[in-house]
Amino acid sequence: MDNLAMFLAAVVQLNSTSDEEANWRQAEERVRRAAGYGARLVATPENTNFLGPHEEKVLRAERVDGPTCTRFSELARELEIFLLLGSFNEKAADPALCHNTSVLFSPGGERLAVYRKIHLFDVDVSRQVRFQESATVEAGERAVVVDTDLGRVGLSICYDLRFPGLYQRLRDDGAEILTVPSAFTLTTGRDHWQPLLRARAIENQCWVLAPAQCGKHDDAGLRESYGHAMILDPWGHVVAMAADGPGLALAEIDLGVVQRVRRAIPVSDHRRI
Repeated sequence: MDNLAMFLAAVVQLNSTSDEEANWRQAEERVRRAAGYGARLVATPENTNFLGPHEEKVLRAERVDGPTCTRFSELARELEIFLLLGSFNEKAADPALCHNTSVLFSPGGERLAVYRKIHLFDVDVSRQVRFQESATVEAGERAVVVDTDLGRVGLSICYDLRFPGLYQRLRDDGAEILTVPSAFTLTTGRDHWQPLLRARAIENQCWVLAPAQCGKHDDAGLRESYGHAMILDPWGHVVAMAADGPGLALAEIDLGVVQRVRRAIPVSDHRRI
């Protein structure tokens, strides 16, 4: 891999519901559009294939070789792009639970990496934001960094964003690009989404790709997602952001910026604990 690689990346913004076919059509159209613009890496948000009632999410859970991953694998191969399925509901060993799983596909359609969300969204923020993800999701246990022709990519999902130790681990394992597919709530997203993304970019001196869900969904609480899918550079600048509603944000990724920022402020060399 050329340490000075430059390429176009895209983050997708969706409004997924319990209608899996409509979700697929929405995602496919935007991935195709991004590839048409020349994006070599395209990322979709958390819960790309299903964002509806949580019991249904478990009942409809699939394996990594099931129909959802097969569709995204074939799309990556057809378009010859690296494609991140931000997350889908993967079957777990416990039939009462599923995993919240992110999968990165190569331009040949191979599964390059599978990451199962480690930190689960169990919160009681307000009457509008009460959620216990652990009631239906089994937590993952392993941090994932994968070497690709475009650079080393560290995977995460949504609530992981609040745990800087995970991202330090990804950086220590060589990550140059961090992916944060999300469905941040409107309440928390307004105040925390961009500051947290900027912090992870600055602390780890990495590019950050943050595809997002937006708008209201037909889950039990009629949750509303904040949107604002964005791409940030290793200095913490927001270099691209999606408009309101389903859409895209695109930016040129220059891995040379990673090298320059890390030389200028060598925080990994200065860390003492």
